[in-house]
Amino acid sequence: MEHASRIVAYEVVCWLLLWNIFQGPRWFHYLLLPAFLAIPVEIYLRLYFGQGISTHHLGIITETSPKEALEFLGHKVWLLLLIVIAIVAWWWSLLRASKTTPSLDWRHSSRWICLAIFASLSICWSYGLRVGVASASAKENASTIAVSSSDGAHLWQIRSWSSLQEFLDQQPALPNWVEALYDLDSFSRSWPAGIWVRAVDFYQERSYLATLSEKSRSFRFNAQQAAGNDFQQTIVVVIGESSRYDRWSLNGYQRITNPYLSQESNLVSLSNMITAVAATRLSVPIIATRKPATQSLKPGFSEKSFLSAYQEAGFKTFWISNQMSFGQFDTPTSVIAKEADVTQFLNLGGFTNNSSYDQILFTPLQNALNDGAPNKLIVIHSLGNHWNYSHRYPQSYDQWKPSLFGISNPAYTNLKNKEALNNSYDNSILYNDWILARMIAQLKTMPYMTALWYVSDHGQTLYDGSCNLAFHGHNTQFEFHIPAFVWYSDQYAAQHPQKIHQLKAHQNAKLTTENIFHSVVDMVDIRYPDEKLDRSIFSPLWKFHTRYVDSYGWTNYDDAHLKGDCREVIDNKTPLAQEK
Repeated sequence: MEHASRIVAYEVVCWLLLWNIFQGPRWFHYLLLPAFLAIPVEIYLRLYFGQGISTHHLGIITETSPKEALEFLGHKVWLLLLIVIAIVAWWWSLLRASKTTPSLDWRHSSRWICLAIFASLSICWSYGLRVGVASASAKENASTIAVSSSDGAHLWQIRSWSSLQEFLDQQPALPNWVEALYDLDSFSRSWPAGIWVRAVDFYQERSYLATLSEKSRSFRFNAQQAAGNDFQQTIVVVIGESSRYDRWSLNGYQRITNPYLSQESNLVSLSNMITAVAATRLSVPIIATRKPATQSLKPGFSEKSFLSAYQEAGFKTFWISNQMSFGQFDTPTSVIAKEADVTQFLNLGGFTNNSSYDQILFTPLQNALNDGAPNKLIVIHSLGNHWNYSHRYPQSYDQWKPSLFGISNPAYTNLKNKEALNNSYDNSILYNDWILARMIAQLKTMPYMTALWYVSDHGQTLYDGSCNLAFHGHNTQFEFHIPAFVWYSDQYAAQHPQKIHQLKAHQNAKLTTENIFHSVVDMVDIRYPDEKLDRSIFSPLWKFHTRYVDSYGWTNYDDAHLKGDCREVIDNKTPLAQEK
């Protein structure tokens, strides 16, 4: 375990502190009840997913309805109930024991000495929290700063809060060896005090989500479906993860990574689609809303997503995700997911090697298709090709070798693993091909009009040529140029022949993810007052718009050159300044 000694130290200090403050266990025992009740969940997650309770798991627990929980647990619900009863009985027996055992009370004078030590340490800790901790390479600024008043006296005496802030700003940071005192991640993995840290983190994420949602709460598109669309219809939008355009054989890659999708006659691959930002939390809002690319670095948006536009037009909406619900990189996406009538997060394993494969999405998708609502929009957020690539597919899809399959924590920065890394990535594309083809097969069984969009949030750099960079966040063409396609049923083609004509006419057009919202809404003739059909690939009014990408500022993608084997996108002029 990483930082095991720290975690043990945190445990000892926390137990001593609780005992010190409350004097006896009979008082702080009440604080331990949540930890007792969390024990079965903690054990379950560690056994099956190799990790403890996280903010994401707390989100799933609180968002799951009793009905969904019973369906998930099945006959195991009785076993869980017995365990809960046993744990409550255990907690109650310990409480009774603590009340009848006065010898456990800390009445010795040493308690006050320890309390004074803890108080002193808390002051020092608060000081470090305010002024910071020096990095291992930083030189401490130990100079003494004296500020003189008009009469020449030194103002070391703090007379106001503002002067206290100014005084602290002038003080040197603590030495780097005290960094262990501020390792919140390790502390959160201690038990049972860590459960409270995770609960606080969950509360903060929920509050952040509420703050972002508040920006668009009262927004309305005033959308409605155009006359003549009084037939049953379902649209599926699949938001992929970390997939890059040139690794799809559908787009010319020499390896056959799309054996199933390539057989679909009603599939139109969009050859020139780019994403503005190579980060999920920033790119998904551009895909799902009308948020301009150049505003993507700003938190939140004043408008809702295409989910709400569909709702206003009478569609029932679903968001089914195999990604995370809460966390530093996930909460902005959850803001959009919350707009759906039905929201499901399925992945208990996060991005670990114990994550659910994307095939876990099949059953919830089928349940949504079987829902009684006549018109539906179903958004699927897949785990796709997220690192670690070899964890994204089962062994039966480990076709190209050597690969990293079966290795828990491969040294991905070691260039010796370049071939295995790339093989694993291609294997994940192969598996993703089967996933998407199976979803299309599910739609084909429906006796009404259906269509499916696929678009990846961003691509990946993979040690291409002499490039020593991998993954994303490197401003390369490999990360901006993404795969996207539209599949449509025969019923859709019969109902919307002109839209199919426009779709094929714009197959090779210069597109960005800013086109997705307008196209998804237009494809079923949802109309609203300030619509922009010049951005819809299903409309004859479509026209080219400048495509900006996040590369050393907002770079004009079509007026840029590609640098080296990494193909960094460099603006030929001056990139636009970014606002955050």
